[in-house]
Amino acid sequence: MADEEKKSEIKLDAKLQKIAEQIEKLTVLEVADLAKYLEEKFGVSAMPMMAAAGVAGAAPAADAEPAEEKTAFNVVITGAGEQKLAVIKAVRELRQDLGLMDAKKLVETPPQELLTGVKKEEAEEAKTKLEAAGATVELK
Repeated sequence: MADEEKKSEIKLDAKLQKIAEQIEKLTVLEVADLAKYLEEKFGVSAMPMMAAAGVAGAAPAADAEPAEEKTAFNVVITGAGEQKLAVIKAVRELRQDLGLMDAKKLVETPPQELLTGVKKEEAEEAKTKLEAAGATVELK
């Protein structure tokens, strides 16, 4: 996964790269505390991003409904298993628009739709990746 992150399109200067590397080493609880601190310190919230992601995720489903044959699938996480951290990482790989806290909430409160209106191949890949991380997944 570290190699995939280095291939990211976003290039950071050395100072930001060092901060990002330190954040990557934090536990989920430490990141949650950091997020709360930043929300209070700067008066921002991650909630609008979650709402925007829900609206963006709903659009492909509307386009896929007229088809007679099932060509669009929803990927639903029905359980996180014992490896929640691995599942959260897999969720963030699949939905890069989700912040850490949003991904954590999604994993900890099943059943939750992760992907909506995706092609069968993409849905199968997501299911495989999530199951490898320890999650229980359904395609609908």
